[in-house]
Amino acid sequence: MYGVQIAFRNYNPVDGFTGSPWVGLQHFVRFVNSYQFGQVLGNTLWIAVLGLLVAFPIPIILALLVNQLQSERFKKFTQTVLYSPAFISTVVVVGIMFVLLSPRSGLVNNAIQLAGGEPVFFMGSAEWFRPIYVISDVWQNAGFAMIVYLAALAGIDPALHDAAKVDGANKLQRVRHIDLPGIMPVITVLFILAIGNLLNVGFEKALLMQTNLNLSTSEIIQTYVYHAGLQQAQFSYSAAIGLFNSILNLALLLTFNWVARKANQATLW
Repeated sequence: MYGVQIAFRNYNPVDGFTGSPWVGLQHFVRFVNSYQFGQVLGNTLWIAVLGLLVAFPIPIILALLVNQLQSERFKKFTQTVLYSPAFISTVVVVGIMFVLLSPRSGLVNNAIQLAGGEPVFFMGSAEWFRPIYVISDVWQNAGFAMIVYLAALAGIDPALHDAAKVDGANKLQRVRHIDLPGIMPVITVLFILAIGNLLNVGFEKALLMQTNLNLSTSEIIQTYVYHAGLQQAQFSYSAAIGLFNSILNLALLLTFNWVARKANQATLW
């Protein structure tokens, strides 16, 4: 937290934190007034919101489906298959995507050509960056996020399901009236945390997927901070952008926690 003050100074490593001149909100105003502000913030919001809408419900659905499996052996096998991609390095995942989506030798484009279509340069197309990013993120992380919901489902009293069976409830009705309400506090808390981390889009994957051809949609706050701070040595400017991003996340977290408390749902505090 002590180092955050460089966002309000013209930081110079020679003069240090306290010796660098104080400029107040100059760097924040510069970022907001820059021509890249709208594009960078818009790209970050697009990916973040799209990822939240797609990636957040999928682990819940997977957990509910896996929980219904009767065979314990098959259930454990399915869990392992689903969460194993989380242990693959992001660098490797992006490398796999470049290979699979190659316009010349990629498996996806080969299938498109067999169907009579024209090959698509997915990794060099600005319009394909967001869908590819979100889909790959779901494939890599949904299975691991599913574990939390499976643990919550394991804590539901089996007597509730037995009573529902006696009353003639089918599987879908038991999921709707027992499983979902049982894990709703966990869903609410994780949703609030996801909202509080909304604008922290994965830097590493975005940077690895970024090319000069898709820069119009792939330049997000995190990559912009990297380019400005490390490549151009604008330390104070990049620190101000990072702090601006954190303040937005904090505002979203406080807002949605307040909304959840007003709705009598589980909250962080």
